[in-house]
Amino acid sequence: MATSFYQRQADAKKNTSKLVILFVTAVIMIVGTLSAATWYVTEIFITPRSVLLANPAWYSRPSFEYSCYVGLGSAVLIFGGSFFKIFELRQGGGKLVAESLGGKRISPSSAKGDERKLMNIVEEMAIASGVPVPPVFLMNEDGINAFAAGYSPKDAVLGVTRGCISKLNRSELQGVIAHEFSHILNGDMRMNIKLIGVLHGILLIGLTGHMLLRGLFYSGGSRSRRSSKDNKGGGGILVLIAFAVAAIIVGFIGVFFGNLIKAAVSRQREFLADASAVQFTRDPGGISGALQRIGGYSSGSRLENSNVSEASHMFFSQAIYKGLDGLLATHPPLNMRIRAIDPNWDGKFSPVSKATGQGHVSVSTAAGVTSGFAGSTAATTSTQPSTSGTQEAPLESIHRGLDTVGEPTAEHQEYAAELITSLPAKLLDSVREPYSARAVIFCLMMDSDLTIRATQMKMVRNTAGHAIHELAYQLMPSIDALAIQKRLPVIDLSLASLKSLSKNQYKEFIQCFNQLIKADNKIDLFEWIMIQVISKHLKPHFEAVKPRSEGNQKLRKMREQCQILLSAISAAGNDADAAKLAYQAGSKKLKDLQLDPIPQSKTNLKELATALSRLEAASASDRRCLIQACAVAVEVDEHITWQETELLRGVADLLDCPIPPILAT
Repeated sequence: MATSFYQRQADAKKNTSKLVILFVTAVIMIVGTLSAATWYVTEIFITPRSVLLANPAWYSRPSFEYSCYVGLGSAVLIFGGSFFKIFELRQGGGKLVAESLGGKRISPSSAKGDERKLMNIVEEMAIASGVPVPPVFLMNEDGINAFAAGYSPKDAVLGVTRGCISKLNRSELQGVIAHEFSHILNGDMRMNIKLIGVLHGILLIGLTGHMLLRGLFYSGGSRSRRSSKDNKGGGGILVLIAFAVAAIIVGFIGVFFGNLIKAAVSRQREFLADASAVQFTRDPGGISGALQRIGGYSSGSRLENSNVSEASHMFFSQAIYKGLDGLLATHPPLNMRIRAIDPNWDGKFSPVSKATGQGHVSVSTAAGVTSGFAGSTAATTSTQPSTSGTQEAPLESIHRGLDTVGEPTAEHQEYAAELITSLPAKLLDSVREPYSARAVIFCLMMDSDLTIRATQMKMVRNTAGHAIHELAYQLMPSIDALAIQKRLPVIDLSLASLKSLSKNQYKEFIQCFNQLIKADNKIDLFEWIMIQVISKHLKPHFEAVKPRSEGNQKLRKMREQCQILLSAISAAGNDADAAKLAYQAGSKKLKDLQLDPIPQSKTNLKELATALSRLEAASASDRRCLIQACAVAVEVDEHITWQETELLRGVADLLDCPIPPILAT
């Protein structure tokens, strides 16, 4: 199995550790500078000589006491500000970041030319990556730029500027979006959003200095003059002024170190995301052309929003330009990024018209390069799997799927585009609307037994209303005819719309959703996994869900959870003897854990849910081994159905290791 995805996850975690070290270093320097400045001002200008002579030891003087108070106060301010911001971001996730940058959410059903082009690309890439379609926010900015924000794929959002969708052709826009999907898959978003919170505390010192100095200035001269007649009062005012000035100076130091931290943890990841985008699209000219357009455009990638500074490291290209760009730039220079993709680039940026966005690009990035995408007739059909959910999938297809965890290819994107265009028009329109997307999910929950289904339909009518009931009735034939391997993609398309429900609509939806699950008093593992995928990706947008800890726990501490998961996978669709054989085969991939078999009678779906939640916190390399063990258990009988491959994809999704669609060869 390829390890690059898991290695990149591990590297992102190492970068987070580096971020903590740099942050603590910056805090020590800032606190030390403020304390030293306070000691110096108090010692030289404030404290009477008689007091100094009475306290010969430096640590017994008032200046030392004041410097300790200032140092402690500034440390509390920095850490408190950072923790508050991190907590705030945890509650709002990527959506909060997008809205703070002026983003307005684009409806998945938008039919506007540029917006529809963007949404088509995002839908294709999400399905090709094996993740839900993320909400997309449009920023009314002329600069060509984009970002991805969130803690994990389940709460990720994309932000794109107006300049990006209007100035780039489809191939170039695909390159930009593929770059951002790389950040979603590689664990960069979590690090980037933490960086916003960490830097917020550092920048608070400078802001506090400005506020204090402004407050002293506007507090009135007469009171200050009266206080200055009294040595003690005048000294207090002088200390406050000195502290304010020092805080402002230190604030500039904080900005400097903040930019250094952003550059230290961001720049190399941009090269990696560029390379991943080329692999994803198989079109170096797309992302290279986008970078060239930025270089030849008068607005470049610059943004005007006042909150851009704290999030500048998250963008596709340099969002702000200040002094010492070479040292403090959050992104590598454009020419370096372009040459890494296209060594034959001639080094010239051709001007791009501000009105039309058109301009010459020195690589082949013509707008007609759309082979393999929705609306193209040139897309290959060799990647289409069978439409039968029970037909066997070739063994090589499941191995190939495991090799592409977090690393979708152009073939996956071609397949995704064909899958979308193959869906019935009414079904496709329904998954793109929040109201009708509910009916799609309800239909997917319907039992094959017509008697039970009739009961479920009554539940829909009583809970969700007559209109949703009628829409579900109309959609049922299309859902019934849907191949097993198309169900997860349909769910992923629907989730993007469901995330824009109001809270009351969500409560109504989840109430009906839970009733349908319980209606037949039986549920197989495949259905249960689909339910868990829906819940995992939808809950964080409406309910307070604690973000999982970064993957750093070892499987040896989760032996029981591994036994439960492997036992459930082995028993799915097998008799007792086949399940035992599958469990033994899977256990050999985790031989260091010395797993014992668990009787199926002693496991249930509630225990499985708890086990998966715990296993999600395992390290990236351990999750790789666990998924591989599940795959071995599935394929040991050499009779792999499409239902089993989708079951494996669902488990991998719940473990934050998205497997792209399994392609038949």
